[in-house]
Amino acid sequence: MIKEQREILIMEKFNVPIATTQSDFYNHLNDYLDRVTDGNQTVLVTRPNQRAAAVISQDQLNTLLEAVPAKEDSLEYTVARDKLINMHVLPDDPVVEPAADYWNSFKPKDKLK
Repeated sequence: MIKEQREILIMEKFNVPIATTQSDFYNHLNDYLDRVTDGNQTVLVTRPNQRAAAVISQDQLNTLLEAVPAKEDSLEYTVARDKLINMHVLPDDPVVEPAADYWNSFKPKDKLK
């Protein structure tokens, strides 16, 4: 039981999709749907004949549908991307350190004497 709880915490923290079989999904439907809606988890359900289905929350679906048609430099894209980052669907942007002389470029320049 403790190992299972630890695995759930890791999956939720790193947004690792949960893989299960169709029969297990059916038998534990409420548990899986709670993890999808409350924990922003993605559940992959394997089906016969090497088919699979993905279950995601309505919020995730709406955000993905907003992001797909938006131009990459548009406000709609940026807002949708931020939502997906907050849902842990996309990784956060890395922090970029400025070059050492970046801030010096804003200082007033000494006048020539």
